[in-house]
Amino acid sequence: MECNTGWQGKRDCCKERTMSNGLPDYIAAARPNPPDNRAPWYKNTAPAYAGIFLWFVFWLGATQAPNAGGVLSHGIWAPIVSLLLAALLCHTFYYVILGIMGQKTGLPLYIVGTSTFGATGGFIMPGFLMGVLQFGWLGVNTYFSSDALSKAIFSSDALSKTIPVNAKIIMVVWGAAAAFVGLKGIQYVARVATYLPLIPLITLIVLFLATVGGLGSFDASEFVALHKTAVPTAPTALSSFGVVAFIVTYVVGFFATAGAAGVDFGTNSRDERDVHMGGFVGIAVAIIVTAGLATLILAGAYGKAGIAAVTTEEGKMAMSAYDVIPAVLGTGLSKVVYLLLAIAAFPAACFSAFVAANSFKATLPKVNPFVSVGIGAVAAIIIAVMGWAADLTMVFNIIGASFGPICGAMAVDYMLNKCRWAGPRKGFNPAGWLAWGFGFVIGIMPNLGIPLPMAPVWAMVAGAVVYWIAAKAGMESEPMPFSPETGEVPPRAPEVQVD
Repeated sequence: MECNTGWQGKRDCCKERTMSNGLPDYIAAARPNPPDNRAPWYKNTAPAYAGIFLWFVFWLGATQAPNAGGVLSHGIWAPIVSLLLAALLCHTFYYVILGIMGQKTGLPLYIVGTSTFGATGGFIMPGFLMGVLQFGWLGVNTYFSSDALSKAIFSSDALSKTIPVNAKIIMVVWGAAAAFVGLKGIQYVARVATYLPLIPLITLIVLFLATVGGLGSFDASEFVALHKTAVPTAPTALSSFGVVAFIVTYVVGFFATAGAAGVDFGTNSRDERDVHMGGFVGIAVAIIVTAGLATLILAGAYGKAGIAAVTTEEGKMAMSAYDVIPAVLGTGLSKVVYLLLAIAAFPAACFSAFVAANSFKATLPKVNPFVSVGIGAVAAIIIAVMGWAADLTMVFNIIGASFGPICGAMAVDYMLNKCRWAGPRKGFNPAGWLAWGFGFVIGIMPNLGIPLPMAPVWAMVAGAVVYWIAAKAGMESEPMPFSPETGEVPPRAPEVQVD
């Protein structure tokens, strides 16, 4: 067929090709990020990922195992070594291959994922799922940011296990405001978001300097005994392996969606070195620094004389760097810190709504974003107000179960194709969906009351193994490589080469 000249003729011709080739419009319209738009790792990937781990909610929960003594039941080194392992897993097995896929193709996750889940299946996985889970993140952000504001404004009990009414009111306002700004004012938030992660970083440094003197006096056995006395219902102290399992589960579950988003981060990388360095500094180093400092702060605080008198109450005990802020800095300064931590978290809440809106625009183009994001925001507020978002291990396990198999399956799909992106596959790719289904069932087991240490890791492994088996059994859909520059279907998808 010969195309008419002119823009309208080219557009009509493109539609004809799209229909004849069977490519959905959202794939046919995809264009790679050009080399001129890319930058060194220290200008994009590393700071963006580091900002994720500087979010106070991440390092708040890294030490909050409910067992007697938490993650410090065997001293300081057990959690530090566990963080090293978790950082290695996140960088090596969740991020690197997907980041390289993004760097080579220049295409976003919802396009690259169509190789693993199919051109039709790509509407749902990973694009639509990424959008849906953003409201889980919004719920978590809303809960903890509102808690911080409640402590700052209304002097709420730092150790309280119940949600005060004022915090619930803040949650409604916070969630609604974040969703609205994410839809209409994200460009204004982005202007200041670059600098706000400095607030939690400075907070960690100040807390560490204030507590480092107590590290030498910290005694793990005394800490376990203190916890049992303050909270008689606390489960038995974790074994050494239990500490490793808790921290790996927490960190990997937290990182799972960001690992899949490595494809998007990779589109901004000039070469594979940028991918590796951006991930090493922004992921591995950031995990060790933020959660490591939080661990040392908690140990140092309890190593100082008299700290237990202000960090324990009947049935309650401060088990995170976040909770010991008033004891370390004093009531007045702690209010300022809580306020600043909440302010620093607001852009992340807005970006969650923004990412969700973009996902829904790509997969549900006929639905008004105000409707889809509005429904999601209501769900996020309910998650926060009901207190479900407070159980971070449960929330992150769901996220890990959802996206761990995606990371594993996409990585194996890429490697089986000789480390090249295969291009979209027809319809629903059975290999990808089987891999995700098996991986999700394994990953979600702890949430169903079936113990499985490090479930998010096994979800990723299951996704990888099942995809490999299914692919070898001939269960992959026929690939439909395409040129994102022309909409044609050449023998193999081109890669963006960046000098």
